[in-house]
Amino acid sequence: MLSGERVDHAWIERHIPHQGAMCLLERVEAWDEERIECRASSHRAADNPLRANGRLAGACAIEYAAQAMAVHGALLAPADTRSARVGYLVSVRDARIHVARLDELADDLAVAASCITRSENNILYQFSVSAAGHLLADGRAAVIINAEVSAGESV
Repeated sequence: MLSGERVDHAWIERHIPHQGAMCLLERVEAWDEERIECRASSHRAADNPLRANGRLAGACAIEYAAQAMAVHGALLAPADTRSARVGYLVSVRDARIHVARLDELADDLAVAASCITRSENNILYQFSVSAAGHLLADGRAAVIINAEVSAGESV
């Protein structure tokens, strides 16, 4: 990423696979090699594609965190990279959901992810989603990068 480039919704949508209403994050607040902090307001949108029966369940906070991890990967990609490495969320552990619904929250979501460990094709993140200083969800998530390459190597 170019120094000083704004990491807003348009940048995010250009750099992760999620498009249109499925691109849930509004902007990146801060990031470095190990951590990313994002902001989202899409949980209040009536057209949020994660809504079921007009409601957005608290468990959907995991998708917000997963998108923050994808953005982190895009930000860490070398500037000369033609396309981002494909990452897949393969497991979520020790997840705690502290609210039944996200759509009833008036405040923006603060979405944070911190790298616990990484190797060539695997990353383990600790994540949290909060609003107005109240923890809504947290846990750990494992991401595998370029899964098709990794699968081919193990054969």
